[in-house]
Amino acid sequence: MYRCKLKNSNNELKFISIMRWFNKNELIRCYRQDKAQRCKECRLPQPATRLPNNIEESLTALVQNVLDPVREKLGRSIVVNSGFRCPVHNRAVGGATGSQHVKGEAADIRFQDSGFKVQDLAKAIVANGTWDQLILYPTFVHVSYKRGGGNRREILRKTSGGYVKMSINDLK
Repeated sequence: MYRCKLKNSNNELKFISIMRWFNKNELIRCYRQDKAQRCKECRLPQPATRLPNNIEESLTALVQNVLDPVREKLGRSIVVNSGFRCPVHNRAVGGATGSQHVKGEAADIRFQDSGFKVQDLAKAIVANGTWDQLILYPTFVHVSYKRGGGNRREILRKTSGGYVKMSINDLK
């Protein structure tokens, strides 16, 4: 984690966290935007300039505790397919009710370069040791992190029949 000192217009000192390998726009950008660069579902300007309460803090915690350390360890680029979603957008893409994407606690990620399996990415996340839930899909990994604690360390695999619970040993 990188921290930077800034002074606001009142000359007050403020610390901000800087993400090393990711930027906020990757995590809040809606990929379902129209020509006016607004989300087709919720109409938020893209990238979103204002986020609901605590979303930015949750996304920052996800990056600092999971995404940046895993990217650093692997030395490979990771692409964020989806991060924060508003409730309207989440419903439109078939997201679960109560999805951690809506809370800013989850991202769907994949390797930028081909030749790597989602299982390789999941193994790196597990080895990092800090995460809430992993769901392995055929082309990406859903990963979540709860900054308030209570991370479940749950691993699932999406199959044609639904979600199948996995253990850490199943990844080896």
